[in-house]
Amino acid sequence: MPRLDVNPYDGRIPTGEKLSRVVQNLLVGKYPSDHIIALTDVYTGSQPPEFLDATDAKNKMRQWVGEGPRFHPHVAHHDFEAWLLPYWTSIQRLAGHNKKAPTGKPEAVNHGNPPAYRIKEIFEIGTCRDSYIKPRDAGRILSNNDLSVAVSECPELKSFVNTIISVCGGEIIP
Repeated sequence: MPRLDVNPYDGRIPTGEKLSRVVQNLLVGKYPSDHIIALTDVYTGSQPPEFLDATDAKNKMRQWVGEGPRFHPHVAHHDFEAWLLPYWTSIQRLAGHNKKAPTGKPEAVNHGNPPAYRIKEIFEIGTCRDSYIKPRDAGRILSNNDLSVAVSECPELKSFVNTIISVCGGEIIP
């Protein structure tokens, strides 16, 4: 079973040559990794936007790093919070508000008003004492929920989870 190490980049993945160097260092460093699974949001907050959509982001990461079989680019479309939208009742409970859930497939929620903004909005209009804070509240939203619910509704999440499962030698989710 491979060891999983997490290397966060303050919400933004390195781009261009820097991403290539980071990946190469992880693959050939003192403790080389068997695989690199990169995850970014389509919406990174940069202006103009770094990526047009999930396909563009994956293609750019592949161009920057190369086509090696040990590098696996993945993208949360539009942002990570899209994967939280299937748990809207948990979001409502934590926020203390009954605002209606965004309509449509979670990963297709409007780029101009991404899921993170929608979750932040319900927290701010609700009776909870704080605004949405990703490191604190994402875990609270996911706790006591079945991840397979979001996996079944979010193709990009399913692809990401299946990559983790496959590099660990497991059976992927159909």
